[in-house]
Order: sequence, then structure tokens, then C-alpha cells
Amino acid sequence: MQRGHVSLTQEVVAGGTHVCMMDLGLKLLPLDHEDHGTQRCRLGPKAMSHLGAKIGFPILISLPSGSCLCTTWPRKDLSDGFLQIDTMCSTLPNSTLDCTSSGVCLSSLKVLNPIKLKKVTVKVVLRNLEVKLAISPAMLHDVVRDVLRNVYVLPGYVVKMTNDCPVGIVDIIDMDPVTDGAGLITAKTSVNIKETITLEWYKHTVDNAPQYKIAGMDEVFVSLCEIIKFPFQYQNTLTKLGLTCPKGLLLVGPPGVGKTLLVKAVASQVGAYLISLNGPAIHGSRPGESEENLRKHFERARDISRGGPCILFIDEIESLCPKRGSSSNAPENRIVAQLLTLMDGIHSDNKMVIVAASNRPDAIDSALRRPGRFDREVIIGTPTLGQRRAILEVLISSMPVSSDVDVGVLADMTVGYVGADLTALCREAAMQAVFQVHQDNSDNQVTRTHFYEAIKKIRPSTARSAIGQVEFKPIHWEQIGGLEDVKRLLKQCIEWPMKYPEAFLRMGLTLPKGVLLYGPPGCAKTTLVKALATSCHCAFFSVSGADLFSPYVGDSEKTLAQLFRQARASTPAIVFLDEIDAIVGCRSEGKTGSGVQERILSVLLNELDGVGLKTTERRGKQKLLEGSDNNCHNEPVEFQEVINKSVMIVAATNRPDVLDDALLRPGRLDKLLYIPPPDEKARLCILKICTNNMPLHHDVCLESLAADTTFYSGADLHNLCKEAALVALQESELQATCVKQEHFQKALASVPPSLKARDLLSYKKLQGYT
Repeated sequence: MQRGHVSLTQEVVAGGTHVCMMDLGLKLLPLDHEDHGTQRCRLGPKAMSHLGAKIGFPILISLPSGSCLCTTWPRKDLSDGFLQIDTMCSTLPNSTLDCTSSGVCLSSLKVLNPIKLKKVTVKVVLRNLEVKLAISPAMLHDVVRDVLRNVYVLPGYVVKMTNDCPVGIVDIIDMDPVTDGAGLITAKTSVNIKETITLEWYKHTVDNAPQYKIAGMDEVFVSLCEIIKFPFQYQNTLTKLGLTCPKGLLLVGPPGVGKTLLVKAVASQVGAYLISLNGPAIHGSRPGESEENLRKHFERARDISRGGPCILFIDEIESLCPKRGSSSNAPENRIVAQLLTLMDGIHSDNKMVIVAASNRPDAIDSALRRPGRFDREVIIGTPTLGQRRAILEVLISSMPVSSDVDVGVLADMTVGYVGADLTALCREAAMQAVFQVHQDNSDNQVTRTHFYEAIKKIRPSTARSAIGQVEFKPIHWEQIGGLEDVKRLLKQCIEWPMKYPEAFLRMGLTLPKGVLLYGPPGCAKTTLVKALATSCHCAFFSVSGADLFSPYVGDSEKTLAQLFRQARASTPAIVFLDEIDAIVGCRSEGKTGSGVQERILSVLLNELDGVGLKTTERRGKQKLLEGSDNNCHNEPVEFQEVINKSVMIVAATNRPDVLDDALLRPGRLDKLLYIPPPDEKARLCILKICTNNMPLHHDVCLESLAADTTFYSGADLHNLCKEAALVALQESELQATCVKQEHFQKALASVPPSLKARDLLSYKKLQGYT
């Protein structure tokens, strides 16, 4: 077959005749010069006869790169087998066709019914800004009516004009009547110009308008679109009311949450020209160069805004405009002053909005955050459970995922992950699948196991180098012997509110804030907390006095406040305060209140009451403090995952009598749980768990050992089993293959119990008091 030829078979379709090109063998040829801008399609008489097309009738031509709407005309030489197209009205990004490329082959021709239009709505694209400033609305309307007269159009198509016309492109938005045929614009057609922009602005929005997928931020996306479109769409109304349009918008959120992607998606949605700025693009080497670069970018944005809406996006604005006041920051101070002057010089009639993004809003100069400059501040927090599910659904939509992958379970396991973390997680899971395919030639599907392996490697970025963030081996309830009543109470106090908050809200119950575990040492208080964190799939923060205490005044309190901020950013989370008696202590009347323990206690009480909450920590629907619980049971459950309602405080101590009374009242540490020493039944369970991987001789009787180990804690029993195994190795000179009963008896003689009767009596008195 000759290059550039395609063949057709004829078939009948609704609305006209549909011809496939494999029969006619039409070859695409360049258009004659006199046919440019005439919307003509030159065909041979045989092709016109097959189509049943009359001269001047509209015909829709589908190409691999788009569609063209033309009128049928015979070739001047009446030769068959050739086709010439004028792309005056088309969906093609370019106005010319590459006729020599083998990839430019037509797939179908369809003759449409001509329909005279009563009304058409268009968007006009002018050649340059000078034309827009010089031409009046009435004159522009007459020019558009003249250039569109006797032109066939379809909704969504663009009409390209010749170079001598001041109008470059006319975008067909809507037409009346809307039918299956092609609309003809006549002298009686009413032409409504909805928008007028410049060609530079139009090319930027067309060439840089990918379809961004915004998941989990739908409400913020809609609100941003409304805020940015507000001065563009209702400018005349605002002028009549004497109001000025908002000039600036500040996005605040942790790194990787999607602030930059959100701005790009909003610009694409509202059809705005996006200009991005950052620190390296502004800073210069010589004095005054940075301010000059900033003025140039603002001037360019002003010029573009005259042709259409424009968004000037300043990313990481805290690096460009830090707080003033330090003599060493003289260049940055000048940049801040220049930006303030430029923002004050923006007129309300400009279609220009400044959007800035920052993850450290407190580092920005306060003069920028007043009304009239950055009027609005939008807080984008760490994704909630529902938002993480939506993000994962978008990410895995283009991946070959196995049926055993449950997005809900993955969202539940990825607490504290932002959008960038989830993207890295899916990429790592895909890499795990690739490695497995090369190793055992399995199916190239991403399974649940691949995601679980990826979670071990990809940790949330908000928890990196975080205070109190610890790694521990997952511990399950079955690995803790005995304490069944304590396990049940812990599940009711902590696991149920985290996993089933809707049940608590339905019954009008407020979610508890904290639990205090007290009891003798070695009775699995810390292990119970780790099992809770494993069961709830939540972030786990553990802090001790060594982490908090600092020789600098105020540093310990700041560290504790930072710990709670990080926990709220990773909700649901458990903050574990081990040995809390050594951290906070107890206040007394004789002390002056200047001790570091008392200051830490004051910060802890404020955090438990919600006083330590900052506005930058809002999430979901940005619901505020817990006191505003009116009608909270009517709101969706996913928005209850905000603020510190999903931050549980679990404290452990051996000396509950030295704790301050203000810490133990209801509303702070709501529940006090006594962790008793193991009884005989619990000791038997612990011994079975400790000897699960130990080769025991048939004469070993764990029941008798459990009966002989009164006043032994769980840690003592674990140490007892280790000592028995060491005795067996010592007697056989490292040749032992099993542990016998006599080894346990010798270990009992060398490992005394750590608990005493008088200590347990004091705990029982306190238990009766509480």
C-alpha cells in the first residue's frame, strides 16, 4: 500500500453516511493557498457520491489527533483518491497538518445536517494585549460577527482566523439549538461574547492544562476555586458595592501534603495563567537585583492579567520573606519591603491573585499576614482516614492491583502519611512486585504482601526525627499472659474510641483523653501499651524524663508541646508517658513553683485541656476545640478525626501516690487501671509463652512452677526461664539440647521474686481508694 493511503468500507450511521477510508484509498494532500480560511474540504466526485454529500454541506472528519468540521467541495481537477482539509474549525491543537507523515491518516468521514443557529456563546482570543486595549467592546462584537458569518461550528470546537485578523481564535462554548447536526452562524444569529483573553494567555492554559487528580482535598479545592474566581467573575458587582477583591491567599500545611499540586489544579480548573516563583529565581548577587527581579515578575503578571485571570504563586514564601528585625538579614528585609509595596500597588480591577504556600507560617513576616495582603489563610492538615482512602484509590487506579488489596485497611495502617508518603508507598509496593516477577516469574500484580513490605520501608515524613517517635516490634494481645480483665478495660477505654467513634457519638459519650496504668514493676504496663498501639494501627510516641529535661530554661516545656503537636499531626496516636512520676512530680504549697517538673506539669495539663492547640493544626472541616460539641453526632465520622480527640494519653507509674491531684481528675486522665501481679493462672500462661520456643524435657511441669512462683512478676518469670536455659548450657558445657525440671529448680534458687507483700498491700489500698 502506498504511504499515506488508507482504505474505507461504507456503512450507514445515524445523522449521515459514515465511510471508512480503506475502500476509497484517499491520500491526504496539502491545501491550496486560496482555500486557507474558507473551511473547505476538497474531495473527488467518487468520494462525494459515496458520502451522498452536496456542495457546501458540513462534513465531520476525524483524525488521530482530533476532529475537523469542514464543508464539502469538489476538487478543481475532479481527480479521485485525494483529500484536502482546511482546519479552520477543529479540535486540533495546531492549525496545519503534516501530510507527509504516515501517522496522519483519516479514520472516518461523516456528513452532518446543517442547522441555522439562533444563538452562540463564544470566548474570543485576541492577538496581543495591545489589540485588547485598543478595541472597544462594540467594535469587537462587530468583528466577531463578521468573521463567524457563514461558518459551521460545533460546541467545544475552536475557529482559527487568518493572520491579518485582530481576532486569533474563537472558542465555541455553547450554541442554540443543540442537535446532532452542525450549526451555521448567519447574519441573524445572536453572538454572545462570554470572555476575552489574549493569545499568549490562551496558549499557556491550553499547553499547560493537564488533568490533575486531587484526592482527599475536594472541599479545599472547591473553596479555593470560589475564592480565586470571585474577583474574576463578580468584578462589576464588587465595584458597585464599593468592595475590593481579595489580593492574596496563604496555604499552610506540612511538607508533601499537596499544596503546590492543589494550586496547579485550581489554576487549571478556573482557567488562569499560573506564574510560579521561588527563592532562587528571585535572589541576585548584587545589591538591589533581588528586588528588581521581583518587580519584573509582578510586572509580567500584571500584563498577563489584563488579558485574562492570572495567579502568581510564591512557593516556600518563608524563605523569601522571613521575619524582619535582625541586622544580618538586610537583603531579605529589602525583599520583604519590596513585596509589601508591590502587593499594596495591586489595583482591584486587576484579574490577578497572589497565592503563597508555607509549612512554617510563624517564620513569615507578620506584615504580610494582615488583611489587604494575604487576606485568607487556608489550613491543609495531615490527611484523615477518609482522605487517605481517597488518595490511595487514585494512586492504585493505574496499577495492576490484586483483589486481596483492601484500600480501607491500607488507609487504616498509614496513620500520619501525607500525599507524598502515600505516593512513595505505592511506588515501593510496585518495586516489590517487579523484584518478585524477576525472581520467580510470577504475575506482575501488586498484592497485599507487597504493600505490607513497603510500609516497613516507607515511614511517614511527619514522624521523621520526631520527638518520642520510636520503633518497636508489633506485640499482639495473645503474647501477654493473663490480665484478661485489664485487657478488656484497656480495649474499652482506648481501642473502642479509636476504632468505633461513631458508637460513642451515637450514645452521647465523650471520648476519653487519658489512662493511667499503675502497679508494681515488671507487670507488663509498657507491653500492654505497645499491644494497644499495634491493635489500633496508630502512631506511637514514647517520652521519658531524659527526652524532656534540658539545662535551658523553657526548653523542656517547648519539647513537650512539640511532642503533642506531632502527635496531633499523626492522629490517631498514643502518647506514652512512662514513669510519669519522674517527669511531672507533684506540686505542694511550700514550693515556689519554679521547678522544671512543675512547669512540665503545667504544659501537660494545658495540652490535655486542649489549650495547646494551634490554628495550623486544623484538619478535616477545621472543627475547633472539643468544647464545641453541639450536634457533633450528626457530622460524618471521618471529621471526628481532628484536633486532639484521637490523641490518647497513656501514662504508667509505680508510684501513683506522688502524682498531682490535678492530673488525676476526670477529663484529663479519665481512667486509673491497676495492673496487678500475675496470679497462678496468669503465671502459667506467662510461663507457656516464655517457653514457647524453648526445648523442654518431658519432666518439666509448668503447673508446679506456677504454683511455686508466688510474688513473681512477669519480668521475673521471663528472667527465670532464661536463667534455667543458661543453667542447662552451663552444666553440659554448651552441649544441652533441652531444659529439665532440675534446671528450673536451680534457677528458682538464684532468681528471687522482686515483689513484696507490703508493697502489694499499699497498691491494694490505693486501688480501693480509686
